[in-house]
Amino acid sequence: MASKKYTGLFGLLCLLSSGAFAQIGGSYDVQDSSVIPSKRLPQHSEFMANNYAFPAKPRNKWEIGIKGGYASIAGDVRSRPGFGGALHVRKALGYVFSLRAEFGYYQAKGQNWQPGSVNASTVKSVYQGYAIGAPMFYNYKSTMYDGSLQGVFTLNNIRFHKAKTGFNLYGFVGVGGLVYDVKVNARNGSGATYAADFAKIVNDRNAPNGPGFKYKDRKDIRKLVKDKMDDSYETNAERENGPELFDKPFKPTFVFGGGVQFRLNKTLSLSIEDRVTVAKTDLLDGVQWQENQAAHPALTPDKDLFNFASIGLNFNIGGKSVEPLWWLNPLDYAYNELNAPRHMKLPKPVLDDADGDGVTDQFDNEPNTPAGAPVDTHGVSRDTDGDGVPDYKDKELITPTQCQPVDADGVGKCPDPECCKNRVIAPEKGCTIGDLPSVNFKGKTVVLSKDAKALLATVAQKMRDHSDCKVAVVGYCATNKTEQQLSWDRVNAVINHLVEKEGISADRFIFKYGEMGGDCNTVDLRDGTGEEGPTTVPAPHPNLRRKG
Repeated sequence: MASKKYTGLFGLLCLLSSGAFAQIGGSYDVQDSSVIPSKRLPQHSEFMANNYAFPAKPRNKWEIGIKGGYASIAGDVRSRPGFGGALHVRKALGYVFSLRAEFGYYQAKGQNWQPGSVNASTVKSVYQGYAIGAPMFYNYKSTMYDGSLQGVFTLNNIRFHKAKTGFNLYGFVGVGGLVYDVKVNARNGSGATYAADFAKIVNDRNAPNGPGFKYKDRKDIRKLVKDKMDDSYETNAERENGPELFDKPFKPTFVFGGGVQFRLNKTLSLSIEDRVTVAKTDLLDGVQWQENQAAHPALTPDKDLFNFASIGLNFNIGGKSVEPLWWLNPLDYAYNELNAPRHMKLPKPVLDDADGDGVTDQFDNEPNTPAGAPVDTHGVSRDTDGDGVPDYKDKELITPTQCQPVDADGVGKCPDPECCKNRVIAPEKGCTIGDLPSVNFKGKTVVLSKDAKALLATVAQKMRDHSDCKVAVVGYCATNKTEQQLSWDRVNAVINHLVEKEGISADRFIFKYGEMGGDCNTVDLRDGTGEEGPTTVPAPHPNLRRKG
């Protein structure tokens, strides 16, 4: 039967421990003001404003517990199974320390299997009718009531490598008081003593061929004694001459112990605990005299201890509160804030930009761009025309694709248009103006860029130097009305700039637009001396003219 009890207890412990070491996630939100008591709200406000580094301690729940278990006394009489129960109220004052008030009722029993003898000090007060020196199998039934205030220390809720776990180790010490009432079974139901029965048991077992009183026979001996006795416990045991409460002996106590608590959910937990009570008395079991000192008895040197081993259920109560603080890890907030900052006041980052191009080094794909060089979003020198020469080195920022590859300065060599490859070269008539540049336009625009205006200033100077030369201004593409008008607008823009801004006479230009064989976005200027052509031409489609 006992083995089955131990097996069941072991199974219960295994079941509890299977979930105890699993991590229990989550704590409480330190920014939640609803769990902060009003007296600590100023600290909470300072914390939320980043003026104080530590969050306010939250309001935490009370614990109410009920427990029951095995009660025993370590004294002069062999202890037998007893029982007890207790209620407690516990409140955390911090994450490690809490206070617990506990009240309990217990009944402990004891029965010796080795015989003693009645001594002169108790023969009149307890064992009347027994002779001094008569055999006695001392026994008792002690009924106790106690109350204590305990300081409880949690041992494992501050964790560096987990948020929380589902079990809690704790130890406690405290002070209190104990009221006890000890009875002994000295007479049977008719009032007669057990002196003759006890003497017969002793004589039979101590006979020359008797088995004696050996430890291995203790169960048989105890049964033999119990068979001779009833269960009355009718006689008051010996008492000290000291303070009483409710007509019962009262003793101040010191308590200590420890236990383990298993978290079942946020409201309920199960605890296994052992508590030792020191009452500074040798009469919790009703016996204080040494054995075999019948005529001149002496007190035993040790005081009795009361032990209560229990299993209990604990309930957390309280609204708008977090769990009792011994279930929380005070490092939880710090670790989570370091891992994923939500409240931390972070300084504005300072990112290095060694070449000063406006793109920080960690994103700069060209960390040594010369000062002032234009770059793209990746810090790479800009190359507008894609000729392989960065803009800060390119002497011809926009080189047409057909004029590439370019030289080291980004200047290309444009091929002759298809229409001019087989043309008959007219004999020179004395004009030596030479080659003239082309003007490029972006997209559908007709506005001259700064680079284009600079090129036209060069053309104007050459025309002043060669006053006998005419210049043909040629635009391309005419597959539709839009292209025709765009070609006309761009030729017109070039001629108007040279006439109005550079002061070149309009009759020195030959107006050509919608030509084939050239780039639609390019207007070519070339020597037109000896050619015939109009100086001005009406817009082919005025309604499609562009202003910019």
